[in-house]
Amino acid sequence: MQWTDKIQVYNEDCMETMARYDDNYFDLAIVDPEFGIGIGNSPRLVTDKGLEAKSWDDKPISPHYFDELFRVSKNQIIWGGNYYSLGPTKHCIIWDKKQPEKLSFGMFDFAWTSFDGANKIFRYSVLNERNKIHPTQKPVALYNWVLDRYAKPDFKIIDTHLGSGSHAISCHHYGCELVAAELDTDYYNDSFKRFKLNTAQQKLF
Repeated sequence: MQWTDKIQVYNEDCMETMARYDDNYFDLAIVDPEFGIGIGNSPRLVTDKGLEAKSWDDKPISPHYFDELFRVSKNQIIWGGNYYSLGPTKHCIIWDKKQPEKLSFGMFDFAWTSFDGANKIFRYSVLNERNKIHPTQKPVALYNWVLDRYAKPDFKIIDTHLGSGSHAISCHHYGCELVAAELDTDYYNDSFKRFKLNTAQQKLF
């Protein structure tokens, strides 16, 4: 479905989405695949926040996913890269959630990248993220920070697991072309509503 002239999101398996594109079609992949640790059913992240329990994270993603991802994109930023056998990286990104150590949640998220250079850290409190529609929702501010450093406004970007839609909101304001997939219909519909609400609010100001 075409959300805007530059944002196109499919409600389907991302393998179907990637199969439609030629080698190196995308300048950059920014993705957040499932880890296979049952986050979708976690009482800490789902029940306590009033979200519906789901099974999307009950098993790890197929290794063929990465074959396709590396085929269609020139560079990659893969959140949760520490959960996969991706080989060494010369440059990683850390999102410091500024979360108290006494909590059982992870204090940071790790992204594997295909880039070179000094590692980078983005510090932004997870407590700033309100009205969550997804248990692993990342803030728009994080994607803004990533795009500022790793993308250009004319880039073609792919996101294989759109989730809450934060990435789509950021790409819209940055001016990138985004192709994304979200298999879960509930998340797809909720992220579209969130996208439309956020972009409408921006127009008002």
